[in-house]
Amino acid sequence: MEQSGGPRGPEGNEEARAAAHCYRHPDREANITCTRCERPICPECMISASVGFQCPECVKGGSGTGHAADANQPRTLAGGSLAADPRLVTKVLLGLNVAVFVAVMIQGDRLLDELLLFGQAATEPYGPVEGVAEGQWYRLLTSMFLHQEIWHILMNMLGLWFLGPPLEAALGRARFTGLYLLSGLAGSALTYLVAAPQQASLGASGAIFGLFGATAVLMRRMRYDMRPILVLLAINLLFTFTWSNISWEAHVGGLVAGAALAYALVHAPREKRTLVQYGAFGAMLLVVVVLCVVRTAQLTG
Repeated sequence: MEQSGGPRGPEGNEEARAAAHCYRHPDREANITCTRCERPICPECMISASVGFQCPECVKGGSGTGHAADANQPRTLAGGSLAADPRLVTKVLLGLNVAVFVAVMIQGDRLLDELLLFGQAATEPYGPVEGVAEGQWYRLLTSMFLHQEIWHILMNMLGLWFLGPPLEAALGRARFTGLYLLSGLAGSALTYLVAAPQQASLGASGAIFGLFGATAVLMRRMRYDMRPILVLLAINLLFTFTWSNISWEAHVGGLVAGAALAYALVHAPREKRTLVQYGAFGAMLLVVVVLCVVRTAQLTG
């Protein structure tokens, strides 16, 4: 087993490369090596340097080959700030979903009707017409944190806890948060565009499928074995199109948005990384707005 304090000489490097596991996290695969000590490192340990990536020990010791700014401001694979707790945003999102679930259990249908995603419908017989088409665009976001059945929130939160931390570590908190929210919004927008106006939709599935797409892109970027994530994604897509009462629009919209954003985040050229990444987020938000404007015009025109 590799030790974090293992040899850095040629023999130690050969052992590390052969093991293909992070020297700081032996249970994680690593196909990237530190440009200084050449030991394999996982996404959480990758710190952006002027050329390639360095491990935290080399950066901390000031022995890295990057510029001083790289050493003073460690960066993730996507250029985000390296956080002490790479699971913080994942925990917050999980807590928000659980809190809204508990609130719905307490408040009942009244709160449910206020947060659900639907295009245009009457919440009560002969009641006022409500929905996104009536200006309630907030439903695109609130429905992402809304669950009614215990099995529904358990499945989605299991997916969030499984996929979230590695992505958060590789992308950084801000980029991970943006990817999660925009994936969910893209799923909501496609649902609004395609589904019947009175069809209600809820759940974090769109955002979770966005994490699936982003994980596949990240694993390909890291040259990991993609078979596990592809099999898991295929199973979830099979359920999407075979089970009843599942919004396939949210799943597909989130998946495509997550994969597209992740590609821009991890493949952006270093010299134009910020511009490309901000541009990708802006373009995705614009797509969401355009889809909603088009559908609103259809329903109200």
